[in-house]
Amino acid sequence: MASKTLLAMSGGVDSSVAAVDLIDRGHEVVGVFMRLGSPGETLDELADAEACDPRRVKIGHQGCCSINDAADARLVAAELGIPFYVVNFKRDFNRIIDYFVEAYAEGRTPNPCVRCNDWLKFGKLHEYAQQIGAACVASGHYARIEREGGAPRLARGRDTDKDQSYVLFGVPSEQLASTLLPIGDYERKEAVRDVARSRGLPVFEKPDSQEICFVPDNDYSGLVERRRPDMAAEGRIVDTEGAELGTHAGQHRYTIGQRRGLNLAHTYPLYVVNKDARTNTVTVGRRDDTLAVGVGVVEANWLTPQPPAPGEAHEALAQFRSHGEAVPCVVTSRADRALPESLAPSGRSGAFDVRFETPQHAVAPGQAIVLYEASRPELVLGGGWIERVERADVRA
Repeated sequence: MASKTLLAMSGGVDSSVAAVDLIDRGHEVVGVFMRLGSPGETLDELADAEACDPRRVKIGHQGCCSINDAADARLVAAELGIPFYVVNFKRDFNRIIDYFVEAYAEGRTPNPCVRCNDWLKFGKLHEYAQQIGAACVASGHYARIEREGGAPRLARGRDTDKDQSYVLFGVPSEQLASTLLPIGDYERKEAVRDVARSRGLPVFEKPDSQEICFVPDNDYSGLVERRRPDMAAEGRIVDTEGAELGTHAGQHRYTIGQRRGLNLAHTYPLYVVNKDARTNTVTVGRRDDTLAVGVGVVEANWLTPQPPAPGEAHEALAQFRSHGEAVPCVVTSRADRALPESLAPSGRSGAFDVRFETPQHAVAPGQAIVLYEASRPELVLGGGWIERVERADVRA
């Protein structure tokens, strides 16, 4: 049903074509760009008339939500004749950056894009939509909303190479009915670009964003150390037996499963097996030492009409990387329990355990894990955040 719809416009080709699709279906579209703040930029810069000159559209590699992206989104909105607003979420976005830094400081592996979707794109934007009388919130994500017995379900995008259902698992189930994801029905990215090209949108050749928007130089450790100078401290690198093999400049510089950049000569390839933030120690070992047989998960968000009861076990498929493979597993729901805010910043208290059918490489605390139905792998069951990892052979 056509309605007034708030569309998150990032300045990229996907959200631009989402606007085209919604307009063609009769929606009254209001474009909104979330200004999050980038180093050396201010909201006032967007008012510069030269920024809106079509000849100055920025088509280089960049993270999302930059000042250049805002100008591109405004150009598209003007071309399509829809209202366009910039909302300043910089203060709210600092929460995402704080979460990112503290996760690394605590030895966990964060996913800021998922948190941003939870807290801002499908959090604050839904609040803003209510303020302007919009019935729905839309975005350019490659995922779909399907109906199952009248109930909305989150599903994978038809273009499996671009599928983004993983980063949307945290959308509250009650918001699915008012969420629109037009791009999810496109079977290939080139078809999206073809639509943008045919409608004369200046972003039809714009590359996809690759970097985390607040780390445009991809220097994660540099950001952590600027916010937490105490993290740049020398620590030990040890093997799984505890023998010291070398030193490092801070455990936050390493990720579970990492092989390159260890600068250690050894008789066999070494991988990061564990990190102890308390002692600033990095443990390395063989690849088999990184294998996990299961994980404990907190902050559960179920997207099924009937969430599983505590103690209930069922087969599913688990995905623990944005573009990783979903692997067979058994999921057992656990009773809710109170957690410190550092482990459950969303305030959700649900939990579950995952037992992998076969051991998995480089699973780390802090990662998001998303569950899909075993019989219908395109449908999302829910997900959560990995609190602990059970290794196949824990020797460290």
